[in-house]
Amino acid sequence: MDRFFIFALRSAAVLAILVGFFGQFVVIPGAAAEAVAFFPPYAPFATPYITLAILGVACVQVALAGVWMLLAVFRRDAVFTPMAFLWVDVIIGATLVATLLTAGVTVHLVVGEIPTPDDDMGLIGTAGAAIVLTGSGAAVAMLLVLMRGLLRKAMDLQTEMAEVV
Repeated sequence: MDRFFIFALRSAAVLAILVGFFGQFVVIPGAAAEAVAFFPPYAPFATPYITLAILGVACVQVALAGVWMLLAVFRRDAVFTPMAFLWVDVIIGATLVATLLTAGVTVHLVVGEIPTPDDDMGLIGTAGAAIVLTGSGAAVAMLLVLMRGLLRKAMDLQTEMAEVV
């Protein structure tokens, strides 16, 4: 992989991680405080939802750290080594945890008793978005598992070729 692309991807990962920290410490708590100020019955839900949102962002940050480490593996031309599988597994794990967090929120939104300010349309839209995010997270996790299997097959083929040559 070209050094420029590795540099660009690493720069994007660092930027995304920093934006994630801003979101974790400023945006998420601020948005929750604003929602509670607008509609006080949301107060009991603020802390759990803030915690879940911060953990979700942390999952993305862990996955980005895994991408950073995979780029180091690519740069060393050591893609077909067990080290690559470690970082792919970290990314898969972070994706699965984020998907499970989203699934929990989805279940709570669908079956829980959540008060709404005017009508239930906002809650229905939020639940719909959570369902889509849960499905998307599951799809990404399955795709990553599939890609890990392809990496395993490619590693086995490279090992066979090295024995032949």
